[in-house]
Amino acid sequence: MRRQGKPRGRLRSGLARLTAPQQFLLAGSFLIPLGSFAVLPFMSVLLHRQLGMGLGAVGIVLAVASLTQFSGGVAGAALAERIGLRRTMLLALGIRTAGFACFLPGPHHPAAAVTALFLVSVGAALYLPANKGYLIHRADEEQRPLLLSASSSALNAGIALGPLAAAPFVLSASAGLFTAVTVLFAAITAGHALLPAEAPDPGAADRTMGTGRERAFAGLAGLPFAATVLSLYVFMFFQHYLALYAVPRTSTTYYGLVLALYALLLVVAQPLLADRIAGLSYARALWFGFGAMTCGMATLAIGGHVAILLGSLLICLGEIVLFFKNDLEALARSPRAPAVVFGRQRLAAGIGAFASGVAGGEGYQLAERTGRPGLFWVAVAAQCALLPLLLVTLVRRRRQRRPSAVTARDR
Repeated sequence: MRRQGKPRGRLRSGLARLTAPQQFLLAGSFLIPLGSFAVLPFMSVLLHRQLGMGLGAVGIVLAVASLTQFSGGVAGAALAERIGLRRTMLLALGIRTAGFACFLPGPHHPAAAVTALFLVSVGAALYLPANKGYLIHRADEEQRPLLLSASSSALNAGIALGPLAAAPFVLSASAGLFTAVTVLFAAITAGHALLPAEAPDPGAADRTMGTGRERAFAGLAGLPFAATVLSLYVFMFFQHYLALYAVPRTSTTYYGLVLALYALLLVVAQPLLADRIAGLSYARALWFGFGAMTCGMATLAIGGHVAILLGSLLICLGEIVLFFKNDLEALARSPRAPAVVFGRQRLAAGIGAFASGVAGGEGYQLAERTGRPGLFWVAVAAQCALLPLLLVTLVRRRRQRRPSAVTARDR
């Protein structure tokens, strides 16, 4: 039975038990997105304004780079299984460092900038599954929620601070900024070289099943994979189109404040709620997470300062619960190594984000043409409410067809 107590007390005791490699990786979980997001959010500006690429070409480049970063997680997981977690992280960081170095001539050479972007995306795809796998390697089940939530909080803090730190320099002193980021990644790579190689996992051989295509999908946790696709699908509407909706109705300053409060809630709440979320049944976590998303999207439709802030914070709660619980459940339900599970979760996220991008542009444009863009958020809220019901119905029908495969955990 899970120990009860104050979340802060459990958090402090859990942090005190972290090993030196785990502490280093958590620090890296902050520094890596800090450096990355000092550059990546400004890519559209760099490619369009400084290099003269058309917006259509810019959109294609960014879409393909994003898809590479997400779907490449499967390749990163397979590589980690073959050569090891530490070696995969080193290779990925080497590629990523080379990518940021290619940004140095980027402001004057489109080919160099596009090459740099894809190298950075490939490096991220290879790194993330191995990083999470190493972080929880040989950790007991009770410690995993703390490690994953702390890593996510550090990552979100870096994402929030990176653009703020780089904004004054990205156009006026871009060469200096790219040099600083390259040096930062070179130092992080050197630090990873000092990490001990992970101890062999005695059960790894038993979890490696089949060959080729069979092995790639063996042991797939179907429900968490599908729920992750759905979670990212509905969430990315918010991620992509909130600025277009919020800025004309408030101001850029207020929109920045909303993003700052959103990031603060992510950073603070995830570790504090990790133990409670881990203790929820998967069904309750899905209902709570998608319920918060539904309420948040519907609140955005009202418009105005209060509604935009409240809707965003409700969506933040949904993100905390869904993204975290989906990963935990995928780990628990799959017999494969953690790096493989995280690679598949990245693939699921990429599928959801891609589908959202395809549907969202036309949907938001249609809502704007009607003169009632709030209808876009009503439509998204309806999807948040109805698509999980459809998913649950499909899962139940599948269980009824194969009753012998239903486990006590699935019930």
